[in-house]
Amino acid sequence: MANPRLAQWMTPVDRDILELLRNEGNGELRLTPGLIAENLDWGDQAVREHTPLLRKHGLVEYVDESRGVYQISDRGRAWLRGDLPTEELEEREE
Repeated sequence: MANPRLAQWMTPVDRDILELLRNEGNGELRLTPGLIAENLDWGDQAVREHTPLLRKHGLVEYVDESRGVYQISDRGRAWLRGDLPTEELEEREE
């Protein structure tokens, strides 16, 4: 399956974060930004800047806000599958 087009506000790090959390073929992961960065080829700062953006757009959610632990949301899963049009990510404002 082809990867969905990135929204205008997104960069490749956003897709990589979502794909890591989805952990296709295995159980989904619940990670802090630091652990996400440890498992990707992106720096800690990039991941720490992008996880709040993904949360703002409803693609990830907190499992434990006090510890900063994230998981992929239903919306994030739908976008990765191609079931959520990228245009909906462009229009979402909170």
